Amino acid sequence: MTDKRPYNRRSDDQRIAELQSKIEELKRKVDNRHRPDQVVVREIPKLQKRLRDFAQLSADNGREDIANTVVAFIAGLDRMSAPVENVKRRSRGGDSDA
Repeated sequence: MTDKRPYNRRSDDQRIAELQSKIEELKRKVDNRHRPDQVVVREIPKLQKRLRDFAQLSADNGREDIANTVVAFIAGLDRMSAPVENVKRRSRGGDSDA
């Protein structure tokens, strides 16, 4: 005979916290849909695939210089397409706290 699986009932506070996190995620999605550059952001994965294919073609045909340039461009594109909240901004000048 198999034992019953233990069941841990979530408290009301846990359920509320989960629902609030879902609400925040949905708000972020809605905000992202209304970004003025959404059309550009949507095309980035397609461009990255084509650039990776081109870099491989360049490397296969002995043009490692072009392949390296394209790979560097892809890396820069990855950094630019990262969410703004995850990107650290550098200060530009003498207004540091140190």
